[in-house]
Amino acid sequence: MGALSSIATVLGAGATIYGQVRQAGAQNAASKAQAEINAGQQLARQQVLLAQQREAALQRQTVLSRTVASARARLAAAGVSPDTGSAAAVTGGMAGEAAAAQGADDATLRARLADGRSSLLNPDGTVTALLRSGRSFGTIARTLLD
Repeated sequence: MGALSSIATVLGAGATIYGQVRQAGAQNAASKAQAEINAGQQLARQQVLLAQQREAALQRQTVLSRTVASARARLAAAGVSPDTGSAAAVTGGMAGEAAAAQGADDATLRARLADGRSSLLNPDGTVTALLRSGRSFGTIARTLLD
């Protein structure tokens, strides 16, 4: 009778471990599916941000080109050479300001792209299943030794 009790305990514990491993596999599959969905959403957000950044850079370049062309035309109409002296400093300053604004936008873009990245430390449930199985195995061993 004692041997049957031990065998029944082993079989019951084996079934418990099997169930826990199956449950862990299902949780792992669900975690992977959710991670893929999150990655797809993150990629879509990044593509939108990059498109917005390209459009803003193009718009800034267009405005800069028009402003510099207008300033050069006014200077040339006034009889001042737009390529030398203070006229060149003015147009150079405009280009420098546009470059600084673009640099600030690039830094903002990098921060926005980095925001929302999932951590590599996010739990996926695999360690939990292993610990549960170990606990069950410990219970079996203790029962058999008693």
